[in-house]
Amino acid sequence: MPPSDIRSTPIIFIVGPTASGKSRLAMTLARRFDGELINADSRQVYRLMDIGTAKPSPSDREKVHHHLVDICDPGDEFNLASFLSMSRTAIHEILGRGRLPIVAGGSGQYVWGLLEGWQVPAAAPQPQFRRDMLEEAQRNGPMSVYQQLESAAPDRAAQLDPRNLRRVIRALEVFHFRQPSGSTPEQERRPMDNCLVIGLTMPRQELYRRIDQRVDSMLESGFVEEVKALAAQGHMMGQGPLSSPGYRELGQYLAGEISLEEAVQRTKFQTHRLARRQYTWFKLTDPRINWLNASGSSLETQAEALVRNCLSSHGRYGRIGPHTSLETGS
Repeated sequence: MPPSDIRSTPIIFIVGPTASGKSRLAMTLARRFDGELINADSRQVYRLMDIGTAKPSPSDREKVHHHLVDICDPGDEFNLASFLSMSRTAIHEILGRGRLPIVAGGSGQYVWGLLEGWQVPAAAPQPQFRRDMLEEAQRNGPMSVYQQLESAAPDRAAQLDPRNLRRVIRALEVFHFRQPSGSTPEQERRPMDNCLVIGLTMPRQELYRRIDQRVDSMLESGFVEEVKALAAQGHMMGQGPLSSPGYRELGQYLAGEISLEEAVQRTKFQTHRLARRQYTWFKLTDPRINWLNASGSSLETQAEALVRNCLSSHGRYGRIGPHTSLETGS
């Protein structure tokens, strides 16, 4: 199938904040509409990070084909360019089997990069630049590097956690060394057509309650042991993908820096913060997103109706139906 065909073929996107139920709904829709799932969570691509990323269970992955899960190690480089290349390949393969691609995840840059057809020029790693930035962070603190990104690319800086030094440095590296210089991924688009974007939201306090329950469940399922195993293999908590909520904090607990109770509370707080950042990517006022109340009893029925309308408006390759919106997550 020619690469351009991907832009006019129905593809379902399921987006929203962490713990809103994206994976569960994606599984339901995949089984109902003969689909395959493409992971758009920037952490579930990594092996060994199962509990802390709420990765789909082996049972779910047997029932429905999942793409871009467990494809690299925590120390490997995986970025927007990697995701776009691999997700587009997966979509072509799924369409070639006559099945429905369903992209699900909360990494906004990945979702919009794919849906809007960003073309990301290569930016080869610059070891000396990275060393210089690390030295700058050691001398003047990580915020000094983040402030450079704010000055050079304020929109990109607003999307990143200032504490995630690796990603901040990479964003600066891309800004300075990508070709052609002076342009951004947003300026190099070949948008998809006929895509349906379903967003899951709920009142903020209900979302925080779900997040807290999920963190408690992760602890009961062996999250501390997962972090211990990663550390035993030489992975540094708080670096790269292991800067995600929970890994950094439990690493501090295992190092004797904080108590387990404090680590758990910090994990919950940082996950709340992550959810708020995700709403900056997936805005409740965005007319492209069909927002559904994730805590409502009719969620699956509403989502199935949206997908059915998308696929049947003009046969399987129909247009998307009317958009809806909810303000409950603001």
